[in-house]
Amino acid sequence: MNLRTWFAAWFRPKSLGERGEDFAARYLRRLGYHILARHVDLRVGELDIVAADGRTVVFVEVKTRSSDDSGSPAEVVDARREQRMTQAALAYLKSHGLLAHSARFDVVALTWPAGERTPVVEHIQDAFPAVGRGQFFN
Repeated sequence: MNLRTWFAAWFRPKSLGERGEDFAARYLRRLGYHILARHVDLRVGELDIVAADGRTVVFVEVKTRSSDDSGSPAEVVDARREQRMTQAALAYLKSHGLLAHSARFDVVALTWPAGERTPVVEHIQDAFPAVGRGQFFN
């Protein structure tokens, strides 16, 4: 990568989704979560944020929209997405030796209108149970 490419990538404006994930990570830290990983791309799926809430491993899906005209951003997390997150979470827990820890799925839905400094936050703890093959949570 040459200097021009690096500079362009580093200083390009962030997308709404990237800004939302950055905001969600800061928001979770303020709540006392410890961020373990971000943008985890596994063969079976992607995880936006992996955090620890005490001894619980939390897999956080972040959805950011500029308005709620077509519904809450949280409504985008459908059954297919839940199943892919379940598979990715199981792979993450296995690969990091964390199967003995309790785990849950949270959704952080952000509505961030253009020109606003901060979004409206909807944090849904324990948003859905593990689904599909490989269920592992209680």
